[in-house]
Amino acid sequence: MTQFEADAKVLIISVAARMAGMHPQTLRQYDRLGLVQPQRTPGGGRRYSARDVALLREVQRLSQEEGVNLAGIKRIIELEQWAEQLQQRVEQLERALDEAHRMLAETNSAAFPSRDLVRRTTQRSVVIWRQGQL
Repeated sequence: MTQFEADAKVLIISVAARMAGMHPQTLRQYDRLGLVQPQRTPGGGRRYSARDVALLREVQRLSQEEGVNLAGIKRIIELEQWAEQLQQRVEQLERALDEAHRMLAETNSAAFPSRDLVRRTTQRSVVIWRQGQL
């Protein structure tokens, strides 16, 4: 399944509820609480995606197996979405940095001697360097 297919809001509430193993009223409650955001049709009907169904299953798992209350589940979802956005931004910045390194390496300008270029490694650690200390 492609990301487009997973995000397509095509499932009516009864189908999404059946797929998630829940009652449609539970989906309505989760919508009111902001745990899942279905798309609305012009007539007010809710449309869910396969990604929404997976999220509903995770809400159910956290509630029933882990004993997390709905407010806690909402916070977990928000933090996971935030972490995903941050990861996407990091990847975007890494691509931009790679491009900048490539462009600098292609220049023969004395302002950017190649010995001053520091290549990024795949390791993600912070090193604090202070001049004169080893």
